Amino acid sequence: MKILVVDDDPRLRELVGLALERAGFTVIGAADGQIALTHAARENPDLIVLDIGLPELDGFEICRRIRATSQVPILFLTARDDEIDRVVGLELGADDYVTKPFSPRELVARVRAILKRTNAPQAQTVSRHGRLSLDRAAHRCHVDHATVPLTATEFSLLDDLAKHAGQVRSRAQLITAIWGAHSPVSDRTLDSHLRNLRRKLTDAGCPEAVETLHGVGIRLGPCA
Repeated sequence: MKILVVDDDPRLRELVGLALERAGFTVIGAADGQIALTHAARENPDLIVLDIGLPELDGFEICRRIRATSQVPILFLTARDDEIDRVVGLELGADDYVTKPFSPRELVARVRAILKRTNAPQAQTVSRHGRLSLDRAAHRCHVDHATVPLTATEFSLLDDLAKHAGQVRSRAQLITAIWGAHSPVSDRTLDSHLRNLRRKLTDAGCPEAVETLHGVGIRLGPCA
């Protein structure tokens, strides 16, 4: 699988590239935002590792432009560890956010986890809940006949809720299901993804598709 690594620090690109290549990935490097967008369009990567502080265009703007046409998984790798930056990145459609300094082994594990969610085979291909349908093989979500563009993480969250339709899922259960047991992902990160998911489904005409029961958890609504 092909990973695009975008960072203006050549030593960091080399470090990340070596770690990913040892894990069996093909790596493409980009030193600035314009080159990143060109490679994203031409090379069709399976995942993008993206810094925020870049020349030409910053990582937020790159993510925004890519999300206008593609749902390729994006993992932010950045020195900016302020909560607001993390929230902005996730709400722009990133699938994960790792801060520097970082463990190359953890980064590879995060990349594998995202790709596993994106490419996992599913026994039941299509499920329907009211006007909402999920095609797991094609990794597509529809409300009626309109496509709802979801990131890999958003799709996985909705899929987990759909698999447990009629049940309330706690935040801990959702984090374990999507990111794995003992994941460092916080409730705030989960809430950012859920907020994005709810907004997209609301825009598609299903404002009640993701229901929050305060103090209890999250469940799939009727989308009637």
